[in-house]
Amino acid sequence: MKKTLYIFQSGELSREDNSICFETTERKRKLPVEDVNDIYIFGEVNATKKFLELMAQKNICIHYFNHYGYYTGTFYPREHLNAGHVILKQAEAYLNPEKRLALARKFIDGSIGQMIQVLKYYQNRVKTNNAKFKEMILDFQSSRAKLEQWTSVEEMMSTEGHVREKYYSMFDDILNHNPDFLFEKRSKRPPLNRLNAMISFGNQICYTMVLSEIYKTYLDPRIGFLHATNFRRFSLNLDVAEIFKPIMVDRLIFTLVNKKMITKKDFDKHMEGILLSEEGRKKFVGELDKRMKTTVNHRHLGKSVSYRRLIRLELYKIQKHLLGEKEYEPYRSLW
Repeated sequence: MKKTLYIFQSGELSREDNSICFETTERKRKLPVEDVNDIYIFGEVNATKKFLELMAQKNICIHYFNHYGYYTGTFYPREHLNAGHVILKQAEAYLNPEKRLALARKFIDGSIGQMIQVLKYYQNRVKTNNAKFKEMILDFQSSRAKLEQWTSVEEMMSTEGHVREKYYSMFDDILNHNPDFLFEKRSKRPPLNRLNAMISFGNQICYTMVLSEIYKTYLDPRIGFLHATNFRRFSLNLDVAEIFKPIMVDRLIFTLVNKKMITKKDFDKHMEGILLSEEGRKKFVGELDKRMKTTVNHRHLGKSVSYRRLIRLELYKIQKHLLGEKEYEPYRSLW
């Protein structure tokens, strides 16, 4: 399996033969380019022209984050998988209100479905409020059933927003009301507490992971269905990430906090908000990388696949849907 490189140090990336070379003031490391899937840069890193040419040649995306851990942009090589027919079908589906609505509904249904799975998983693992979990699960199932009633993407996004707000209200129960990680309310720029800092950071990583996988398909990341295709550069990755955030980001956060792998010492106060420190970000991406390599049984394929592979398989299903080969059904985790 190819690796994701996470670079936190400052230095320079260059090309040496067919290898990636990263040099700091202290040391120089080399890695065969064939072993690399994508690169995440958090430090102050310069890249040579020859290095970027190699990344474009080997179809490797580079995701950049600033000093505070905020996503700033992606080096997205020229598309190497070109299929005009797929892009036309993707644009046609977006411009057709019924087709766009149908796909948007699938993404929201998949998102709520995954939130239900997370609640079911923790329902019998928390110390209190088992009845509260049951009530919330029934409420979410009712919301999913009502999705067919909505006739606009905006109405469905509103429904999903209300469900997610209730879902976040369960975090304190899942974390056993840990005083260092109380949810309070969702806050983003900047996050106002430690739990929000992890949610925001994890979601950004999830968006870019999906973007890397889109690059390996015939789909165009600029044409989304749930999130409007407008002046933002990418939107399809935001759509697909809705399905994976609960099981990849949220469950990881619960594990990190409940197992005391991340503590309040791993956060810094910045700009009237709280963010993960560099050490905290290293811990987070280290454990996320392990989770993405973890395999789960895929009931339709009849074999185990990694979480990272699940994202690509999801994109293939969307592509088949757009080509009229098979109706898209979002991934549902079974624990």
